[in-house]
Amino acid sequence: DVQLVESGGGTVQPGGSLTLSCAASGFTFTRFTMGWLRQAPGKGLELVSVITNTGRNTYYNIAVKGRFSISRDNAKSTLSLQLNSLQREDTAIYYCAKHRQTGAWYLDVRPDDFETWDQGTQVTVS
Repeated sequence: DVQLVESGGGTVQPGGSLTLSCAASGFTFTRFTMGWLRQAPGKGLELVSVITNTGRNTYYNIAVKGRFSISRDNAKSTLSLQLNSLQREDTAIYYCAKHRQTGAWYLDVRPDDFETWDQGTQVTVS
């Protein structure tokens, strides 16, 4: 069974940093584009960042570009998101997500292209 287990959330002050991690299992990690989605209170699911299966290409939501950095370790089947210069607007539950299809996807990607399995990790900027 597919498992995506997030960790690393917490409460930080504006301007602070956090690192989110995701441990993946139950599928061939190297075949899939991975991403991070988030859902703020009272809002819909938003695509934050994406990294292709090889790690060669990435996508960032304009709201986080220049502040967040996505990476993956294919040898360990892990995905990470470094969050810097955090703002109150970044407060949300963050989800690790797997693209529904194999291959490299980073153009015209949407939240519906991805699947999540865990409860996410809470990031609060206050």
